[in-house]
Amino acid sequence: MKRREFSLSAASAVAASALTLPVATPALAQARQFKEGKDFRRLDKPVAPDAPAGKVDVIEFFWYSCPHCNAFEPALDAWVKAAPKDLSVRRMPVAFNASFVPQQKLYYALEGMGKLEALHAKVFRAIHVEKQKLAKDDEIFAWVAQQGVDATKFKEIYTSFSVSNQVRRASQLQDAYGVEGVPSMGVAGKFYTDGTMAGSMQNVLQVVEHLATVARKG
Repeated sequence: MKRREFSLSAASAVAASALTLPVATPALAQARQFKEGKDFRRLDKPVAPDAPAGKVDVIEFFWYSCPHCNAFEPALDAWVKAAPKDLSVRRMPVAFNASFVPQQKLYYALEGMGKLEALHAKVFRAIHVEKQKLAKDDEIFAWVAQQGVDATKFKEIYTSFSVSNQVRRASQLQDAYGVEGVPSMGVAGKFYTDGTMAGSMQNVLQVVEHLATVARKG
């Protein structure tokens, strides 16, 4: 699916439609049968998974400025920590238009410096709680320097060929999975789901677990 132009209001509307729906209880989730075409969709063209042998590739597509990605992050983080060991879970920043690219580069530069674990949640907090603008290069450089990070090294990595390649790869995968909104998730290079399809973001995690089981069976 070709990437469509996505404004802040459009992205928020899609995510809001997912997150304002009722959350399923565990009992309901256990009884529910997840259906292809309703709760998730199978990709027309599978994507080569980027996970170690014997592991199931799971991707969360997100955008730092999306309030619903911010709301989902604590639940996702807790789920990742408790997830089966054969799940290889990674986050992937999206770009629905060129204005998203600086935050993609922020993510990958922090990862390249080994600072992602320490600062990922702080980026969300800076944007959504502290109301800081982290949408442009200079804004990002100033914020990173305030976090005690080597600003010169960060800028070097941020503007590097390696980060540009990671941004390009993220956009390719976003297209390959047909990402329609954020937060959303891809599984095993074969399946895509989001809150609108599954009914809630809690359900999304349950769908992901179901799809991982399907993927294990081949």
